[in-house]
Amino acid sequence: MLRIAVLTGGGDVPGLNPCIKQIVYRAQDAGHETFGIRRGWAGLLDFDIDEKDEQKRRRWIMPLDKHRVRTVDRTGGTFLHTSRTNPFNVQPNRIPEHLKDMQVPAHEDKHGRTVYDYTEHVLRVLEHLGIDVLIPIGGDDTLSYGERLHREGVKVVAIPKTMDNDVYGTDYCIGFSTAVTRSVNFIHNLRTSAGSHERIAVVELFGRNSGETSLIAAYLAGVDRAIISEVPFDIDRLAELIMKDKLDNPSNYAMLTVSEGARPVAGEIVERGEADAYGHKKLGGIGLVLGELLKEKTGQHIIYQQVAYLMRSGAPDSLDLMVAANYAQMAMSLVEQRRFGRMVALQRGLYTDVNLSTIMQGVKRVNVAELYDVEQYVPKVRHVFGMPMFLM
Repeated sequence: MLRIAVLTGGGDVPGLNPCIKQIVYRAQDAGHETFGIRRGWAGLLDFDIDEKDEQKRRRWIMPLDKHRVRTVDRTGGTFLHTSRTNPFNVQPNRIPEHLKDMQVPAHEDKHGRTVYDYTEHVLRVLEHLGIDVLIPIGGDDTLSYGERLHREGVKVVAIPKTMDNDVYGTDYCIGFSTAVTRSVNFIHNLRTSAGSHERIAVVELFGRNSGETSLIAAYLAGVDRAIISEVPFDIDRLAELIMKDKLDNPSNYAMLTVSEGARPVAGEIVERGEADAYGHKKLGGIGLVLGELLKEKTGQHIIYQQVAYLMRSGAPDSLDLMVAANYAQMAMSLVEQRRFGRMVALQRGLYTDVNLSTIMQGVKRVNVAELYDVEQYVPKVRHVFGMPMFLM
């Protein structure tokens, strides 16, 4: 019998709960115990080994069985909750009270802040709980710490999820299909207002390093222009193009999508606030900036719509249900085969697995040369034979 722990970290996406459910069902049928680590890596950082109150302990760690997860797949999000905690980069104001006297290594993060590495405590918690196998479900940030724990000797099997679909080493991450589906639906709905008022509509979509969501949503929804993270835009050129689109439309409106990580030529990414534990500041607002620039250049009224969290809200579509369930089955197969330090993946339409360290070997981005017209700011999809389902 194994004691298996599962956690979800980073942003929530549809498909997490079905994935957890399948893990628990498969594990219980095989005679294993399963536990949920609540609030991502915070569950291990904040867990107090000396705490005797079971209710307080269950704030961070909870046993899972079929009865507990029976209905969780009917909703989106993650019932285990999530966070962007990184035990390797803990800022002084984030250190739990019970760890303040613990001596741990300090270092500077990429923003020059002094942060602390509480990995030793995390390892002690896992040992205290008797966890044999850890299954983190997350994006490259969450899984990068899972890779660190694997190097420390923890048996880890990882599952990729992110609506940006940008985990390196897999063609598909849980949450992407639903995010695109939501985006396409919202874009089509917004056409009624854009057309009624004869305006230019700017739809801002999530996507920090990768513009895949903006590109694919624009391609499927048939919008006029798509601005992606990988290609800085020239506002004068874009204004000229979008005005032509508007005038060529019998309903006298135009639409474009923009990734939150996009930026103008010679400009900066729009970000705000303090960097999180993974060194990322909060993005959002480039669509508003772009809309104001277009208004200034064209004299047209602008509709600005930031889809944001609506992309990742609600229940998963059928594809995300399918992939979430299958990724869970694959992860449990790897556990049963005692193949650790692996990440489940989809490559060229086939389910497979890769070394967990693969996520550290690059940044997954749009293949601009093959899929994007940098002069016209539009998807350029011509040669599909041999491509993955979502072209990336």
